[in-house]
Formats: sequence, C-alpha cells, structure tokens
Amino acid sequence: MRTVAALALLCCLALAPGCASTPPRFYSLSALAVPTSTSSDVSVIVGPVSVPSRVDRPQFVLTTGANQVSIDDFNRWASPLQDNLAGVVAENLSALLGTSRVLLSQSSASAEADYRVQIDVWNFESVPEQSASLGAVWTVRRLKDGKTVSGRTSAREPVEGAGYAALAAAHSRAALRLSTDIAGALSALRADSPR
Repeated sequence: MRTVAALALLCCLALAPGCASTPPRFYSLSALAVPTSTSSDVSVIVGPVSVPSRVDRPQFVLTTGANQVSIDDFNRWASPLQDNLAGVVAENLSALLGTSRVLLSQSSASAEADYRVQIDVWNFESVPEQSASLGAVWTVRRLKDGKTVSGRTSAREPVEGAGYAALAAAHSRAALRLSTDIAGALSALRADSPR
C-alpha cells in the first residue's frame, strides 16, 4: 500500500512542473457602443442577469461537436459571466441612451431608477475560430407604473481570427446587439411615458 502511495506522489510531483508552466489566461467581454451625441437623465437598473448553468463557470466552455462540449481550464473568464455581461450591457446602454445613470442591480442607489432591465440568457455558445452565439429573453420595466416591454435577441457573430481573445470579441459584438435591442425598448417606453 505504501508503494502505491509513493508512486502516486512521485507521479504528481513529476507532472506538477508541466502544469505550473502553463498559467491560465483571462478574458472579458467589452462594451462596444459608440456614445450618442445627445444626453439624457434617464436612470436604469441592469439586473438580474442569468446564464445557463453549463457556462456558469470560470472556464471557457467550447462547443466541439453537435452533442459535445469541452471545458478549457487554461482559458478563463476574468469574472463571473453573468456579472461581466451585466456590466457590459450597462456600459453599452449608458452610451446608447446618453446617460451616466445606468446602474447594476447590486448598487445601493438602484432603488431610485426609472427602469429595470432583466436578462435571461438561454444560449451562450462558443465555437473556436467559427462563431459566438448569444440568445436571451429580456424585460424592460418602467418602475413608475409597472409597464413592461419584453423581447428576445438571438445574435450569432463570426470569430474574426484565432484564439480566445477573438472569441471574447465576437461575444462582445453579440452583447452589443442585445444592448441595442434593449435600448430600443427603453426608448419606446420613454416615448410612451405618462406625463
């Protein structure tokens, strides 16, 4: 029994230097919206945002076949995916609506907002060197009277280049499409706001 334990320890020690020589790389989504030239005082809460459990992990989850995924331990998201996505949507909305008053739902000032955005992501697929897909249902609620607008966004962006940075960039473009759809719904609700 001691011989087996000693052999197992030697194997672990022999493999450890190889593992230590490849540190994980970290990536994040980016806000891509171009700021509008108009300004507004509208206030928006973004959150909660949910993501499918299969991608709710630090590692990139890659679609490698029709019924197959792989988890890459050496390429990871820098923060929880739902937090990163919420932050990027908030930044995009701030630029698209021309307001600095877009908050995340964890903010202590969020109770004073005019609108709340809730996002339920049902698809977040990464196919290396091919495409990044984002599918979500979302709701925009006017907090003053509870009126809501709901929608669905399905975005599929080509991956422009090799590597995980290109994959994260494609997901960022998909998040911009989601943000643009939500901004349109917010603008419609604002135009329909009771005086």
